[in-house]
Formats: sequence, structure tokens, C-alpha cells
Amino acid sequence: MSNIIVRGLFVYPIKGARGIEVTTARAMPLGFEHDRRFLLTDLRGNFITQRQFASLALVKTAIVNDKLIVHAPNQEPLELPIAPEGPPDRQVHVFGRKSNAVFVGRTAAEYFSTYFGSACELVFMPENQGGDVDPDFAKNGEKVSFADGFPYLLVTEASLSDLNARLIDGVPMDRFRPNIVVHGAPPWAEDSWTNFSIGSVVFHSAKPCARCQVITIDQATGVQGKDPLATLATFRSRSNKVYFGWNLLAEGEGLVRTGDRMTMLP
Repeated sequence: MSNIIVRGLFVYPIKGARGIEVTTARAMPLGFEHDRRFLLTDLRGNFITQRQFASLALVKTAIVNDKLIVHAPNQEPLELPIAPEGPPDRQVHVFGRKSNAVFVGRTAAEYFSTYFGSACELVFMPENQGGDVDPDFAKNGEKVSFADGFPYLLVTEASLSDLNARLIDGVPMDRFRPNIVVHGAPPWAEDSWTNFSIGSVVFHSAKPCARCQVITIDQATGVQGKDPLATLATFRSRSNKVYFGWNLLAEGEGLVRTGDRMTMLP
């Protein structure tokens, strides 16, 4: 029996904003339910994340019943429907991947435009409007929400511990914005995983996750530095990319819970 267990589960309703730790997550066609279904864009539909505005890290989110509660610093909370309705007539772009989305409305647009001091809009992705996973890695034509490229990201506690042992000041797990955090595996063991199940869901390792400058942003303060990206580059780089964590695909729908054991599959 595997001794690898799920230690943490996270969803990020607004791409780039602060996430929510949950004890149960539902795998759905685009990723975990509520994960990266909202996106901030400029007025031309280009996506906005912490790469453009590090202060997005300070925007808190919460799900209460059927509402998404958003709280940006120095502003009153904003209450939105968790699944805004309307025509998916906004075409948006995430790393060149086009998706159709629902415009959430002027109130949300003004809320974030005021916060950033730059005109922007908030859009929502219905479940039937996902973008295509990179065909070089897709297995069954999988779709993805507004995540960078894949529906799920897994990180191991041991790999973070190994990284932190190399840093002068260690970093918390939230720097890497994972969906699934597991405990009980040796450092970097995830590099050898291919297929496994957690709870009722079968996952497939697609590719190691290439990291960018977002992991250098302190998620508690919005202040940017050089690490852990600089240190990772000394031992986790290949072809001019730096890797930490693994992108996953999943089969069908099902529930994953903290405490669930991972079972390796052929």
C-alpha cells in the first residue's frame, strides 16, 4: 500500500489571485471545480496575472454558498455569482490559447481597474468553453480552464524541503500555487511517476511544470525577489527552462480528499 498521501488541496477561482485551501475537490473536465474559472484581462482580451501586477497576490477569494467573495486591499469586498451567466462573447488569450468567456460586468471591471490603476475586465469560463491542452501532451483531447496549460499541478512536500535546504530563506508552498500537495514521497520522486489514482480519480503525469518569475513573488506581501527561481535554475533546469512540480491530466470526474492515498498504476 502506498504511503504517499494528499496533504493539501487548493483551488484558485481567479487566475493569479490568492487561492483557497479545501479538504475535498471535485475533478471536472477543466480541472478542479472552481479552479481558475475567472480571469482578468486587458481591454483587448490578453490575460493578466501576477506577471503584470504582483499586487494580484494580495487579492483574497472565498466561496460562500453560490457566491464568490473577492477582497482587494483597501477596497470593500466584491460579491459575484460563482457561475456568472451570459453569452460567451469575449475572446480571451492565455499564452496564445484562445477561449471564449462571459463578461462578468462593469462593477467587477471597475473594481479591479481601480485596484490596479489600469483598465481591465473580469471574465468567466463556463464548463463547456475550455481551451485545448497542448496536443503534444494531451491523451484524449483534454480541455483546460484559464490555467497556464494543464488542468492540474502536483507538488511534493519533500521536493520543497530539498529546495528550501538550498535557500538562505526558505519559501512556503504557496509560491508554487499547486492544486495537489502530497506527503510521503522522497524528493523529486514525482519525476518518475506516470499514472496513479487518488480517491476515485485517475491522473496521468503530462510534463514537468516550467516556472516563471511568479514564484519569486512573496504571496503574503506582493514583493518580488530573485529566489527561489535563481536557485532552482542551478539544479532543475533543462533547455533554458526551470522546473518544479508536475502538470497532470485526469480521467473523467470524481472526488479527491485530503488524507487520500496515492496508488501507482501501470
